Parts: sequence; C-alpha cells; structure tokens
Amino acid sequence: MPKHERHLCSCAGKKKVRVRHMSTMTLRIFDVEHGACTMLAGPSDAIAMIDCGHNGSTGWRPSSFLRNNVRRAYLDYLLITNADQDHLSDLSTLRQSGINIRHLMSNARVSPEALRLIKMRSGPITPDAEAYLGMRTGFGAVGTGIPFGQGMGGVNVSSYGLSYPTFTNTNDLSCVFFVSFGSFKMLFPGDIEKAGWRSHLQDPEFRTHLRETTILVASHHGRESGFCEEAFEYLRPQAVVMSDKSVIHGTQEMVPAYRSKVLGDGIIVTNEQSRRHVLTTRCDGDIIFRVEDNGKYTVTVRAQ
Repeated sequence: MPKHERHLCSCAGKKKVRVRHMSTMTLRIFDVEHGACTMLAGPSDAIAMIDCGHNGSTGWRPSSFLRNNVRRAYLDYLLITNADQDHLSDLSTLRQSGINIRHLMSNARVSPEALRLIKMRSGPITPDAEAYLGMRTGFGAVGTGIPFGQGMGGVNVSSYGLSYPTFTNTNDLSCVFFVSFGSFKMLFPGDIEKAGWRSHLQDPEFRTHLRETTILVASHHGRESGFCEEAFEYLRPQAVVMSDKSVIHGTQEMVPAYRSKVLGDGIIVTNEQSRRHVLTTRCDGDIIFRVEDNGKYTVTVRAQ
C-alpha cells in the first residue's frame, strides 16, 4: 500500500465500502507586490519555496512566516527563478534569522562567477544577491541532495534554464519551473522575456510541458515584455496568476491579452463563488491552490 494512499473498509451487511484518502498539495502565492514568493507543502512534511520576495508595504516576510506561522527553522527546498532583487529580497534576512535551507534549485547553466559579472553591470550587489551567490558557491552543484519528488512526497518539478553567454540578461536566464501533482501542473517562468520563450520553444519536451500546464503564473509580473504569442500555440491554461502591485509597470494593460488565452470559462474562486480568468495579488491578495493527487483543485483568495 502506498505511503499516502490508504483504504478503509467498513461493513454494511455483506458490502464493503472502500474509501480512498486523497493526498494533497497546498500552493500559496503570497502578495509581495512587484516581487515573487510562493510556498508549497506536499503530502510529506517537507516545505518548498519558490523565490523569496517580501512585501515592503505590509512588512510581510517569508522568514517571519516560516518562524511564526509554520513554526519551523528550516526550508527543505528553495527554488529561485530569477536572480533579481524582487525575487530575492528576504534571502539575507532568512539566512540571518537562522532558517536552514537544505536544497537549492536554480539555473545551473549560469555559473556564480558569470552571474556576479552580470549583476555588477547594473550597480552594487545587494546583500540578498550576495547571499544567493554565496549559496550557489557553498551548496555545490545545483539540484544535489534528496530529489525534489522524493522529498516532497510526490510533488514533482521540472526545470529549464538557458545558458550564458548565449543570453546575458537575468530575465531570460530565469529558471523556468513546472510544478506538478497528479495531472495538475503550474508554470513559474520567472521574468523570462520573448527571446527566452522562443529559445525554450525549440525544445519538444518544453512544449509538451506547456500543453500539460493547468495554471500559468505570468512572466515578469504580467509585463508586456514577458508575453510571448508563440508560446500560446501550445499553452492554454485554465487561469493566469499575476504577482503584481498597483499601477506602476503596466501589468493591468496585459490582463485582456492573458484572458484571451485562457481555456474555456476560467476557474471558480470558492470563497467568492466567482469565475475568473486572471487573478492578481494586487486585487486578490494571497492566492491558495489546494490540489488533490487526482488533479482536482480548489482556489481561495485573501487568506489570512
């Protein structure tokens, strides 16, 4: 009998009723304004986090959330999509607060030395970027240790990254993650832009993942530069999520474009009983997906 699947038998006359206990994954996209931070808990006790942004207006930080809400001093897996400050802004605090990060996943096709050179071209390196570069050096090869699917109890991740110096900007060097549980698949493309999308589209395996994607997190927080028309020849999500803030980077102007690419009538937000094509942290606050191992899922927003 699989670890997370048990059958309970009860007698009703001569009939036996078999009840299957579902394994679940919870995926919470936090409102960190123009940044990114998602926390993921699977059937096991392990926790993963995708990016490490914080909310400068409310003061919310993943380091405090782990300590005070989750009540643990370690993070099993940290996945970094993009090495820019809005994706890293709580990393130095996370480490200074004693949170032990056990595994790091990011774009292994860009060396720490190359990444340092790229970051130095745009100005001084922030403490958070220094923390990330230190992890890239100190952790050894990206992806070593307990495989993600094993550690996360059946939640799997597939990652894709482009190489340096073929690409020299941090956006197109984003690590693209497909997180899957059962038939459910969510795409986290970081801040990848059109040229990066087009390069990935040459890979048949990447195109297969696009066809299987259930939910898309919009690249580059929904900016036009992250919208690639060609990708939607394969990608037809049931909904799109934007991690963004109030009008500053033109993300609102892209909502109609993303809405037009959503398959069917969108999804139901259960605690609002509304049907949606595009959800934004700007309007909806935290966005939580609860996924069963058969691929069925529910969505709630503004969770406390």
